[in-house]
Amino acid sequence: MSDTENKSLQDSVLEFDRLEDEAAHVSHSYTANDIQVLEGLEAVRMRPGMYIGSTSEKGLHHLVWEIVDNGIDESLAGYANQIDVVIEKGDVISVRDNGRGMPVGIHEKTGISAVETIMTVLHAGGKFGGGAYKVSGGLHGVGASVVNALSKWLEVTVDQGGKEYFVRFENGGKVTAPLKQIGTTDRTGTLVRFKADEEIFKETTSYNFETLDSRIRQLAYLNKNLKLTLTDERGEHPVCKEYRYEGGIIEYVRHLNKGKEVLTDKVIYAEGETDGILVEVAIQYNNDFQHQIYSFVNNIHTHEGGFHEEGFRLALTRELNKYARENNLFKKDETLSQDDVKEGLAAIISIKHPDPQFEGQTKTKLGNSEVRKIVSNIFGESLRRFLLEHPTEAKAIVEKGLTAGRARIAAQKAREAVQRKSGLDGISSLPGKLMDCASSDPRECEIFIVEGNSAGGSAKMGRNARTQAILPLRGKILNVEKARDHRIFENAEINSMITAFGCGFRENTNLDKLRYHKIIIMTDADVDGSHIATLMLTFLYRFMKPVIENGYVYIAQPPLYKIQKGKRMDYAYKEQEMDKLRAEYKEGYKVQRYKGLGEMDAEQLWETTMDPERRILKRVTIDDAIMADEVFSMLMGEDVEPRKVFIQENAEYATLDL
Repeated sequence: MSDTENKSLQDSVLEFDRLEDEAAHVSHSYTANDIQVLEGLEAVRMRPGMYIGSTSEKGLHHLVWEIVDNGIDESLAGYANQIDVVIEKGDVISVRDNGRGMPVGIHEKTGISAVETIMTVLHAGGKFGGGAYKVSGGLHGVGASVVNALSKWLEVTVDQGGKEYFVRFENGGKVTAPLKQIGTTDRTGTLVRFKADEEIFKETTSYNFETLDSRIRQLAYLNKNLKLTLTDERGEHPVCKEYRYEGGIIEYVRHLNKGKEVLTDKVIYAEGETDGILVEVAIQYNNDFQHQIYSFVNNIHTHEGGFHEEGFRLALTRELNKYARENNLFKKDETLSQDDVKEGLAAIISIKHPDPQFEGQTKTKLGNSEVRKIVSNIFGESLRRFLLEHPTEAKAIVEKGLTAGRARIAAQKAREAVQRKSGLDGISSLPGKLMDCASSDPRECEIFIVEGNSAGGSAKMGRNARTQAILPLRGKILNVEKARDHRIFENAEINSMITAFGCGFRENTNLDKLRYHKIIIMTDADVDGSHIATLMLTFLYRFMKPVIENGYVYIAQPPLYKIQKGKRMDYAYKEQEMDKLRAEYKEGYKVQRYKGLGEMDAEQLWETTMDPERRILKRVTIDDAIMADEVFSMLMGEDVEPRKVFIQENAEYATLDL
């Protein structure tokens, strides 16, 4: 080795030693002592979102379902027939079932009572092969302990063997004293009372009665003969609801078809069990063009579908095609596709599985492949029998499918034309009336869907042209709830929206190609404006649901009034705000009532409705897809009476959280 090479090597070694010495003295070390071990329920409080999804209002309500699910499990096991949920004053939740009651004996491994073990140890429960539950609604067995961890306090009262036991936990699941007997009783069951911890649920600890009511009613449909009650004691007078459905999902389907013209008076129902898997299916056709197909596994809504839905669709298509062929209802090469036979269909598929495997983005897709054949066989046999025994109704169902098939072929041509000129083909194909923005970054771009050309003109002049696009629409768009696809795809206004957004539609919706991350519906602040906004929302929900689900759709809030006195000027967005301003101004003021967006000049429209620094936007969300389906079907359907009742009951509580 030469002197030069030797010196180079020595320099390298010295440099390595220097770097190593520096590394030894850095403050951000990573050693065994840096590993944090969270004991008991600390992990839940540290990362609550991992266990309940979020700490928003949705996560808050999830606490209730975790406790209710335990009562449902007792019902599925055959030991309970009633669950009572109470929202007490101060937003304390009380859930009582009349099942066997939680075990009160000392647990062998933990050395504490089984009740305390269930409430303080993750993955402790009777749902892991011990034989206590054949099937269970809970997915992970962490429910009760998670609720305890996220509560300011929680109490459990157990009625069992003629004795009443009690234990209380505080500050995230810490027991105040061991389980003890506090009295005698002649009933059985478990009562859980808890108060959600406001340190965890910073957004809100107030429960939404409608959210709880909707889910409790659904649980009653899915568990026939189980009585569920909901009582709200927070107001001046208690509000009580009671649900018990002897017909179970048969009555659920009748509820979905309420106010619609049905093809069969009777709901087609199938029930059976294979290899310990219980299957229930109920269907009924109506004259609508939309379909409502909902599937459940152990009472959990599998909105991503799975093998139970696949088995159902296979049987439905197979049996209707077979019946049509055997009874010469087809012409030449006609056949029914899965899309054809689902038009106008209301269906509930509910299975109870001892070991469900979930997959998909939100873990709500059933992955048990054996279920496909089981559901197909059980439902197929019942459907076949119904078709043979009811030839008139069978023919009507087949003819509806054939009509849908012919419309599908016509729609395909119109659909292909829309896809060819949609945003998927690039900027050059954008609609002519779109006033696009300069930026090409979807994250900062927003598009205002504006009612009318006059409002569109003001919006164009008042906007920030770099990030804000304007798409004016002429009048009311087509009601997609009551139109076949070929009419929808031929509609100029709908074509303009599909093309401008650029993300495709239905099963081809691709959010990566969405050109604006804020789609803002901006209509007049009157009844007609609300109707147009609802029509737009119906279109977006039926054709681009992921756009709503991912929070890209908003409703603009234009003011109702402008009030001015001298140099002072204010805008009022609600009647209550206007009353307050009148009191402040006292007298000598001028009031302008805005009947439409077109009455505002560009500057006024910008500062009241479009300026990101001052405007008010309502984000449209979907907390419950089934409830949203029902609302859109009812609001946009043919039957006037349910719509009238809904508007009268909900007008003062109007919100866009569907």
